[in-house]
Amino acid sequence: MFVKVCGLSTPESIREAVDAGADAVGFVLTASPRVVSPGQVTSLLAEVPAGVSPIAVFRHEPVADAVAIARAAGLEWIQLHGSRSRQDVETVHDAGMKLIRAVTMGAARSEIEDWGEDLLLIDSAVPGSGEAWDYAAMAEVPELQGRRWLLAGGLDPVNVAQASVAANAWGVDVSSGVEASRGVKDLAKIRAFVQAAKSDATV
Repeated sequence: MFVKVCGLSTPESIREAVDAGADAVGFVLTASPRVVSPGQVTSLLAEVPAGVSPIAVFRHEPVADAVAIARAAGLEWIQLHGSRSRQDVETVHDAGMKLIRAVTMGAARSEIEDWGEDLLLIDSAVPGSGEAWDYAAMAEVPELQGRRWLLAGGLDPVNVAQASVAANAWGVDVSSGVEASRGVKDLAKIRAFVQAAKSDATV
């Protein structure tokens, strides 16, 4: 199970995620209680070892701006939320970067199709809200069969193992589900989440 812990902003939270076995860490570079600057990310990258992917997360920024900001921060992975196009995918790849394209659970089937992104992320109807949803509904979506995709939205240390199995997800992404308060990560919850997500060897 691939695990991404998002919205990290301190060396301690990154070390905890990495030590617990996270495969990727996300840095929010858009308006959010979890926002960090490109300069902060550059400093925080010292805590990210080889083999763990650091990812720049954006909401509605034009793709060219997202590419420029991610590059300034020293990142090669971009995660794009909001209304996007196939051309946006090409723009990211033409820049030599990799892409996680995020859509919400209610997205049209055409948006769930493979647009050539490196990973697709399926989020709750209100990304960042921490609201759980019908994860099992994703298990039968034809466009997801045999693909690498991430489940997100409302996941926490208690429900992540069951939710990921129900959705037949390749990986999971968490942010608010491992926080002590909005925007403030709880180190114990980070460790518990990663361990719970990776505990089911059948996934």
